[in-house]
Amino acid sequence: MSISTYLNDEDFDDDIPIQNIIQQSLQHIQKTDTVTDTAESDRFPFVTSAEHGKIIAAIQAGQEAVLLKLMRHCSAFKEADQRGWLPLHEAAAQLNKNILEITLKAIKHDLYEIASLLIRFGANVNLQCVNKRTALHEAARLGRKDMVNLLLCSGADPDPRSTYGLTPLALAAQTGHTGIMEILLRKGADVLSQAADCASILFEAAGGGNPDSLSLLLEYGADANVPKHSGHLPIHRVAYRGHLLALKQLASVTDYAAIKKSGISPVHSAAAGAHPQCLEFLLKSGFEANFMLHERVCKGYDDQRKSALYFAVSNGDICSTQLLLDAGALPNQDPIKCLQIALRMSNYELINLLLKHGANVNYFCRVNTTHFPSALQYSLKDEIVLRMLLNYGYDVYRCFDCLHEDNIHSQYAFEGWTPSVIKDNMFCEVITLSWLKHLSGKVVRVMLDYVDHVSICYKLKAVLKEQTLWPEINSILTNPRSLKHLCRLKIRKCMGHLRLRCSVFMTFLPLPNRLKEYILYTEYDLYGQRNVIGTQ
Repeated sequence: MSISTYLNDEDFDDDIPIQNIIQQSLQHIQKTDTVTDTAESDRFPFVTSAEHGKIIAAIQAGQEAVLLKLMRHCSAFKEADQRGWLPLHEAAAQLNKNILEITLKAIKHDLYEIASLLIRFGANVNLQCVNKRTALHEAARLGRKDMVNLLLCSGADPDPRSTYGLTPLALAAQTGHTGIMEILLRKGADVLSQAADCASILFEAAGGGNPDSLSLLLEYGADANVPKHSGHLPIHRVAYRGHLLALKQLASVTDYAAIKKSGISPVHSAAAGAHPQCLEFLLKSGFEANFMLHERVCKGYDDQRKSALYFAVSNGDICSTQLLLDAGALPNQDPIKCLQIALRMSNYELINLLLKHGANVNYFCRVNTTHFPSALQYSLKDEIVLRMLLNYGYDVYRCFDCLHEDNIHSQYAFEGWTPSVIKDNMFCEVITLSWLKHLSGKVVRVMLDYVDHVSICYKLKAVLKEQTLWPEINSILTNPRSLKHLCRLKIRKCMGHLRLRCSVFMTFLPLPNRLKEYILYTEYDLYGQRNVIGTQ
């Protein structure tokens, strides 16, 4: 069929609008022909592109096929020549209806009309670009239902694969174009198709989170238990993206055996994506709060994290952390402790949550280890955090261990030391460094509230004597401690660090509340006092 015949068969058979355009254009042409002064022509830019020249030549010669090919240069159809004429004026002057319609469609940039003309003119609907995508891929991705129908009716393959193994159905699923997905499935698109990375169509739809798209794919036989090469299932993706309705759909059709085989729980994904609503749903649905990442998955992270709680804490997600801890998540299972991450962030609320649920204040970091528990490194400048750690059973006595006692310390080689790198040394060696010794008086004074009689080594004493708090520290060291204070320390020692790390244990002790508060150092709970003041 020729282009002229096709145009006559289109929905533009009504000559009245076309004739009106032609008449208005001709009237404009006649008016501009009567005005010949240079001032009028100076109003219009006459620098045009090469494509504009080709368009004008095709219009003047009545070359419909050539003009059709030039439709892709839409911007050139809006350029004016020296007379101020657009290609539309030139087309109107030719009194050729087909030429004028092609020009009008190019100006409107109507993709459907352009595609229709190209197909009727003999364009290959299955032509592939560099990455092997076809026109159907792009129409599905853009959500153009009209163009998808046009291409399929014109013989387009409904299930071509791009270089990455993506089909038009996969692209429509990514963007949640359910109507287009249904058209493609009815035309025979493979619902079980997988991309080069083994991502299924359902996995792609999970990213978009459209419940209708997921329902359609499941209705056509999609398998929710097919993992990507990384092990992630569709349920992991919806949990990470926070698509709650989609998550509820997939939770009912995903096998727990497939989740265990993947080595990843959707609880991890929800925590990593910082989506408390999805996390809460999963925990209420029976998913384990302490499901550990498989070793092969852990190796993909520099810190070799294992727990969902670690993801929540590293995100600074208070709500998710609370949900996981309330569901029984254990805070001490990761190689790098969750408490260490919270301390690095100086997040009081996270630190408090973790301590209340049994986080170990006496952990030792595998990097930059010290003789005293590592948590102290992050609290030397912050009394609120320091008190929190000491209240929950930090082993203060290790800070006063020193082999030299009253003897002069030997000279150590401090090469390679920086403010952020502390080698395996005693507390007295660390706190007397030039960039930390100004903190020594305040830190030691706080520590003395949590010990009975301790000895201060020669080196630490020499630095403390330079501090304004030395008289008070010396008075405490040289005088007997009160019986009340010693009793508190004795009770805490009998309770042990494990019980002190979980204050819930105190509720089972048959002791007056005032005594319980005294044992737990409530008078030194600066974080709790600050919160009380903030709410008043």
